Amino acid sequence: MKINKIKFQNFRIYKGENEILFAPSPSKNISIIAGKNGFGKTTFLTSLIWVFYGKMMSEVEDKYKKDIKNAGGYEKFIKTLLNREVKTDFENNGKISPILSVEIELKDILIPSIPCKSVIIKRSYDLRTDSEDLKIFIDGLENELTKEVGFEVFINDFILPREIAKFFFFDAEKIVSLAEAKTKAELKNLSKAYSEVLGIKKYEDLKKNLETLLSKLRRSGASPFQQTKLFELTDAESELNGLIEINQDKQFNIDREIANHKANSDSLQEKLIREGNGITLEELQKMKSERDVLKEESIEIKNKLKKLMDIAPLVIAGKKLVLLNEQLISEQNSNTKSIDKSFLIQELDSFSNTLLKNLENLSLDADSKLKVEKALKQTLSEKEIGKEKSKSDTILLDFTVEQFRNFEAVFNNIKGAFSSQFNAVVQEEKNNRIYFYKVYHQIKQAEARKDNPLAQKLREEKKESEDKITVLTLNKGKLIQEYDSLNVRLASTKKVLSEYEKNFKLAETDQKKYEVTEKLLVKINAIIQKIKEDKKYSLQKSIMLGLKKIMHKSDFIHNIRVNVVDDVMDIDLLDKNEQIIDKDSLSKGEQQLYATALLKALVDESGIKFPVFIDSPLQKFDKYHSKNIIKEFYPAISEQVVLFPLLEKELSELEYDYLKPNVNKVFVIENHHNGSSFRPFAVDQLFTHLKQEQDVYAN
Repeated sequence: MKINKIKFQNFRIYKGENEILFAPSPSKNISIIAGKNGFGKTTFLTSLIWVFYGKMMSEVEDKYKKDIKNAGGYEKFIKTLLNREVKTDFENNGKISPILSVEIELKDILIPSIPCKSVIIKRSYDLRTDSEDLKIFIDGLENELTKEVGFEVFINDFILPREIAKFFFFDAEKIVSLAEAKTKAELKNLSKAYSEVLGIKKYEDLKKNLETLLSKLRRSGASPFQQTKLFELTDAESELNGLIEINQDKQFNIDREIANHKANSDSLQEKLIREGNGITLEELQKMKSERDVLKEESIEIKNKLKKLMDIAPLVIAGKKLVLLNEQLISEQNSNTKSIDKSFLIQELDSFSNTLLKNLENLSLDADSKLKVEKALKQTLSEKEIGKEKSKSDTILLDFTVEQFRNFEAVFNNIKGAFSSQFNAVVQEEKNNRIYFYKVYHQIKQAEARKDNPLAQKLREEKKESEDKITVLTLNKGKLIQEYDSLNVRLASTKKVLSEYEKNFKLAETDQKKYEVTEKLLVKINAIIQKIKEDKKYSLQKSIMLGLKKIMHKSDFIHNIRVNVVDDVMDIDLLDKNEQIIDKDSLSKGEQQLYATALLKALVDESGIKFPVFIDSPLQKFDKYHSKNIIKEFYPAISEQVVLFPLLEKELSELEYDYLKPNVNKVFVIENHHNGSSFRPFAVDQLFTHLKQEQDVYAN
């Protein structure tokens, strides 16, 4: 299925009639619709959703649901789709036809039992009659099948189910929501989308219908007394559902208010920066705290330096300190070698006596023997021993062992680590001083400007917005608690209701219906579980294949695991160690790559051949991933792909060169005083036109 032509009439910025002819080619599947911000790219996507689904467009995506709600309902929302000038002119003079319409022609479409070449869908709205009209033509004629099943049902069942349209019409920057689902509610909503795309929804709808039938059959057997109790329980269930819906609406409104205040706060901050007062009061306080910390660090550093300076005189002493060390070593050695004199004399006397006895055996003459004895006694006399000791080991300091060890530690420190320690402390003091004066001057400048009247007013307004955000956040927290409490009560009420219904006595015929329905429900549950398991492995394989094609980090995501638990389907990214990768840890670009691969897998698994429209392509991708997306993703995602880029930002000339071999048609949205229109260009003239336009503005 391909879109051949789209025609607009007075749809928002597209005033009057505007037609775009794609004429899709089998060999080249990509069309480019380029335009500046505000020229109508997003409006183009909105028109497609509206022409297909009308008032049911709220079921396509939350964005349209919110837009319709903010407008006050679909009847008021549809009036916002009419071009403003046309609406104003009609209200002022009533001459201009206040009709808006979108017409789309589909080619190569396969409808069971209806062979055809083309299908035209036209949806219009007339402000004069406040009525909407939908027409469908098959090969130029109205068809009985479309009338019989209803136009809306025909589009949903034979063209594109509205539940999965979000996967064919999307903003590439916003599809990261697929990667950000965390809460059970978010995962349930995402699981519904998976079920719709993967073809499981029709079985789940059948399951829901069977469950409803069982409930009706059970309730039909209630006695009058039981009916009263039953109504009480069903009323309580309805009331709780209503309260939950109101709670969700309040949360939505608070989220919107917070977003508005946040935007206002950011805007005020920008103004403060332009005024040279970009520092907030909190930042100023933080800088003052930093200044105080630096002061304390300075005191600690100076204490370290003082301790080192106490040793400085010893360092200055230099050679004298070395001589002192040598003297102390000598004294310690002398003390170590010293021996008790009395013990030494005794030993020497014993030695001399033994020696003299041995001299007897030498047969010396009396004179020689006398001389030897005299020399020996003279040498070993106490007087001579004392003199010898005093000559060689003079005691000057007489340090104890402990004193010597303390000095040795100081001496070794001076010889070794003192220099590096001293330099490190000096550098630390210098850095501290630099940082301190930097912060000091920042504080001084901020305080010098804080009394500026304009800056003061902006600061007050900014603080007011931030205070409101704080209050709203607290209120939302209370609503979340209330929401959880309501859900618990609802679950309890449903359980009581279910148990109560079991007490009802069914008529014989209803009992048989009940038993048959129960058996069918068991079979349907088994079928749904089997399909989910089969689709799970198929989806895992498709996502992994997509990631390998578009991610340049080949070993980043090693595997994909799809988990199916009850009605929740979740997807885990696994590294090479089979550990789960937190999706929050991915960059926005990586999240978009993952979401892109997931989207491609879902489109492939759906088996639906429908054109894909992508707004803001390549916005979060670097040049490497952009190249992969251009070469591997866009040519393969569908037989027809329409891109809405902001040139030079979301699509560079080099990236366009990669894309060009697959480009069939190129259009530029031009805007004049009376609205936007489409201008076709040759495929190789897109950036030539852009450069010519830039030259015109430059002159």
